[in-house]
Amino acid sequence: MPKKPEENNSVELSRRGFLTSVAGMAMALAAPGAIASAVPVRDRELSFYNTHTGEKLSTAFWSDGKYLDDGIEEISWLMRDHRAGLASPMDPKLLDLLHQLQTKVGHQGEFHVISGYRSPATNEMLNKRSSGVAKRSYHMLGKAIDVRMPGFDSKQLHKAAISLKGGGVGYYSSSNFVHLDVGRVRYW
Repeated sequence: MPKKPEENNSVELSRRGFLTSVAGMAMALAAPGAIASAVPVRDRELSFYNTHTGEKLSTAFWSDGKYLDDGIEEISWLMRDHRAGLASPMDPKLLDLLHQLQTKVGHQGEFHVISGYRSPATNEMLNKRSSGVAKRSYHMLGKAIDVRMPGFDSKQLHKAAISLKGGGVGYYSSSNFVHLDVGRVRYW
């Protein structure tokens, strides 16, 4: 029994629709950069509270595919060595790691900064007082931070940071903070 014209037409449209979809996917695979550039890129923002100075900051450090000098400068100032009054640029990779950690734990609160940048003199002074301070600390390079997140267990924050495999991660239970750095991957 012959098919009705409408049935032939609907089969033809389905085949045409399928071929059009396949052609569209092939073009997307051939030009991923063009498709990717059409997708909006979210800003990377972080919020901080410096436990020594009482300063607060919420700022974007990355937008439209690049780091923002102003945002990094503001963060670097907040994370300055409060004892010496000296600031040094914080490594953008450290900021990325903090952003990844915040995303991983799903806690959008601010990071409480215990220690960010340390001048060599401050680091030496702290090293003499405590066995937990490295002589060649990544803090002196702007590549380390000691933080906690109020409302989020620091032990769980430590576990989440380890899972990222982004560098060194330490847990200091007696002081309730987590150390993060962008050096080689290691844990304590």
